[in-house]
Amino acid sequence: MKSLRTIALKEAQNREIPEISAPSTKLSDFYGSNVFDKKKMKEYLSKDVFEKLISSINQGELINQDDANQIAAAMKAWAMSKGVTHYTHWFQPLTGSTAEKHDSFFEPSGDGAIEKFAGSALVQQEPDASSFPNGGIRNTFEARGYTAWDPSSPAFIMENSAGKTLCIPTVFVAYTGEALDYKAPLLKALSAIDKAAVDVCQYFDKSVSKVNASLGIEQEYFLVDLALFNARPDLVLTGRALFGHMSAKGQQLEDHYFGSIPERVFAYMVDFENEAIKLGIPLKTRHNEVAPSQFECAPIYEEINLAIDHNQLLMDVMEKVARRHNFKVLLHEKPYAGINGSGKHNNWSLITDTGKNLLAPGKTPKNNLMFLTFFVNTIKAVHEHADLLRASIASVSNDHRLGANEAPPAIISIFLGQQLDEILDEIEHSRLSKKLKEDNSLWLGIPKIPQILLDNTDRNRTSPFAFTGNKFELRAVGSTANSSAPMTVLNAIVADQLVKFKLDVDKLIKKGDKKDVALMTVLKRYIKESKAIRFEGNGYSDEWAEEAEKRGLSNIKTTPKALDAYVSEKTTELFTKTNVFSKRELHARHEILLENFYKKLQIEARVFGDVTNSQIIPAVIAYQNSLIENAKGLKELGLSKEAIATPLAIIDKISSHLSIVKNSVDTMLEDRKQVNKIEDTREKAIAYDEKVKAHFDTIRYNVDKLEQIVDDSVWPLPKFRELLFLK
Repeated sequence: MKSLRTIALKEAQNREIPEISAPSTKLSDFYGSNVFDKKKMKEYLSKDVFEKLISSINQGELINQDDANQIAAAMKAWAMSKGVTHYTHWFQPLTGSTAEKHDSFFEPSGDGAIEKFAGSALVQQEPDASSFPNGGIRNTFEARGYTAWDPSSPAFIMENSAGKTLCIPTVFVAYTGEALDYKAPLLKALSAIDKAAVDVCQYFDKSVSKVNASLGIEQEYFLVDLALFNARPDLVLTGRALFGHMSAKGQQLEDHYFGSIPERVFAYMVDFENEAIKLGIPLKTRHNEVAPSQFECAPIYEEINLAIDHNQLLMDVMEKVARRHNFKVLLHEKPYAGINGSGKHNNWSLITDTGKNLLAPGKTPKNNLMFLTFFVNTIKAVHEHADLLRASIASVSNDHRLGANEAPPAIISIFLGQQLDEILDEIEHSRLSKKLKEDNSLWLGIPKIPQILLDNTDRNRTSPFAFTGNKFELRAVGSTANSSAPMTVLNAIVADQLVKFKLDVDKLIKKGDKKDVALMTVLKRYIKESKAIRFEGNGYSDEWAEEAEKRGLSNIKTTPKALDAYVSEKTTELFTKTNVFSKRELHARHEILLENFYKKLQIEARVFGDVTNSQIIPAVIAYQNSLIENAKGLKELGLSKEAIATPLAIIDKISSHLSIVKNSVDTMLEDRKQVNKIEDTREKAIAYDEKVKAHFDTIRYNVDKLEQIVDDSVWPLPKFRELLFLK
């Protein structure tokens, strides 16, 4: 009987590349064709309702019921013209994935039927709030929750082979008003930074009336043949290979990065990019990443709320299209030990409604001072709330990646590049003259910042938060993450810092200081106070860990303890003041994240036990029995002890590793039973991390040693060389 691995290998080696069809050879011809964007709104709506909807999108103004009815009718007409039969509120609960419940436009009417979609159905729906993670906010007998339309993110049509669905982006809140999703807090944080940034912009440009946070999300991922994936229970159930000796060839030759894209992978990329383009996702870049079978795609920058919706949608599209190509997308941060993991680099900046990037220096001293203001305040915000930013990117899967050779360490620091670092040092130590004329915006002794920094600022892959010319790049976000979590934190802390900055500056102006003097006096103090967070060196080095400790920077390596920052007094004050989270919402979110952490480890522990007991150990014993028969045969032939020594040594080695595996699995299962009795969620998460997870490496090490010994034809699981190099 052929093993599942043998069957899977044969399937993987005989794949055909499917034909790819697109609506046009020009992407611009079908970009956004499945999106109810402004162009289609204008076509299907009256001028009055269209203007009200645009005002709602730009200014957050409420839409009345009559207008909602017209918008719903227009959406339905457009969607039905595209062959849509159902609609859904598309939301992002705290499961980490998206959710949807489909309803038909169809309704019986008298002797026949009609297609109906009322404004009330557009604006609000009622999913079961107790069935999603809620941290105790909702009990099973208190099920009511609401999804509410987010007009700022356009509705879109999701196509499947069996039909099409109109998807309406929404927030998800409890009956009692608390946020149960990622989007609602993000929108509040974006509102906070908009107001705070506009207020500070008034020092420099009175025409600024709105500031949008901008985001570009680079998405890394692995591809594996679907048959090989299905033959690996660990990949299926946990997203990562819990077992597997590293392939003789990995990434050590550095020949995969930016290499020629394999034809089968290229076909997949083109296919999912076409689907993404239809959905208005502005994908720009595709390439091979560092590890074998690892790739990356990246879009053009968008407003943050839309960028995150698009990234969540993109991951869904990638997965659906992969099935057409007999691939499986692995988004886990570390699917394979020993090679690079995957991240989701978040490139963040602030853009005014006048078109100014607030993190890009300009030609004039006035613009340089404006840049310095937002630049330094961002550094100050991250310094003040580094632990919270660390918590926002914490997860059981990202713990595998942070600090490895392809990801920044758990220590939050900021890389500026030598030139900007020296400029801040110069400002810190300069003497400020208060003898300024009214028209002076800067004074002698303050260096001019070059307009173009892209070639003057190196890149630092080891920095979690790096300035890269005209934006900050948060490199520590995991590839499976919903970027709303870190972006909610980043925008909230910068908003809070800008509010404090304005208060500090206004106090000095009220005392009689000139505006520019007041601005630079406060910036000078902030530069000094936040200096500890700036680091230009190798974040992987032991020396940096020691230096960071001297500077008072935290190095929280595991998720359960990192998450403590969410419920600290400092964080509670920050979020309640910015109206992003209530204290109850923070504690609920903390509970949800801890529960998610230990449940994923619980699943991994079960998979370790199941696979070792039902697949690894039987295969090893079967091979060992064949060696025993071989040794007996040699002995019966009367051969010397030396001739029998080799099979006996192999048998003994197998027995040694097998014994350790079996004992470790049994001990792990007993420890898991004891840990499951712990009622406190935080204590349980820590115990899973320190007691249950502690057995994983021992089990894996000995299983991987057995993989090197056991006959290749007997080993039940596809090996790394097959998972990584069969394309």
